[in-house]
Amino acid sequence: MCLRNNRTAPDKTGQLWVVATPLGNLGDFSPRAGEILTLADCVLAEDTRRARLFFAACGIKARALMSLHEHNELERLAAILSALAQGKNFALISDAGTPLYSDPGYRLVRACRERGYKVVPVPGPSAPLAALCASGLPPQPSVFLGFLPRKKGDLRVFIQPYARLPATLVFFERKDRLKNSLALLYEFCGERELCIARELTKVFEEFMFFQLRDFAAVPDDLLGELTVLLGPPGDKPRSSAAELLLLLREAGPEAGKPRSLAKKLYARTTGWSVDELYTFILLSRSAIKKDNMDP
Repeated sequence: MCLRNNRTAPDKTGQLWVVATPLGNLGDFSPRAGEILTLADCVLAEDTRRARLFFAACGIKARALMSLHEHNELERLAAILSALAQGKNFALISDAGTPLYSDPGYRLVRACRERGYKVVPVPGPSAPLAALCASGLPPQPSVFLGFLPRKKGDLRVFIQPYARLPATLVFFERKDRLKNSLALLYEFCGERELCIARELTKVFEEFMFFQLRDFAAVPDDLLGELTVLLGPPGDKPRSSAAELLLLLREAGPEAGKPRSLAKKLYARTTGWSVDELYTFILLSRSAIKKDNMDP
């Protein structure tokens, strides 16, 4: 089904505006965005309490307000689509920044597109883009990952496709999970440049720079929303499998547990993460044991 330029949409139906709101500085709020939030028959907000405070600060008088968050998006779809069919117009906002970036709204936008309802972006502030353009890390290519999985096993699976990707990785993280996530990323991805951006566009905006191996030096008392960036892998050539096998032979069969040995080899190799070295050691030892042969 082709919905090019929404030409297949029924006559006299409503439309959905996807509206970006400020990260913290009200000066970044566009006049167009303010006008649309006033004109919409209903504003869909991630948190209606925060939305009301924002509207009051900007002098916006919304006609109606409805919550739309990750726990009720599917439940709301039928009612919203029915209202659109009757000619009602909706505006979608998140708590701050551009909707759908780690916020609800994707299912709604997709449903509108599939049914031929017009979806109009009203662009503006975005934390990932703001952090990327001021970090000094390579902006192209870059990949936005949203929030990382909490569990180590889930993170291992999630990050695998991106671990050696020659791109800057951008993601959100909460302060209480930051160090743990950085430690795991160092284990899975190896050395990277690290930038932590917090309180973007606000009074206490700050950019902090580290090497990923120095994750323990990241302050524990960071406040505010955190946007984290990892630079792409270094340009040094990756150590070959033959070099790794030679190092394993030098270490000998009494070199210790695979995880401990992987961390030692990491300091003597390039292009391999600790996690990759760990897997390589396990596979190599298994092959040696099975074939009873020298590496």
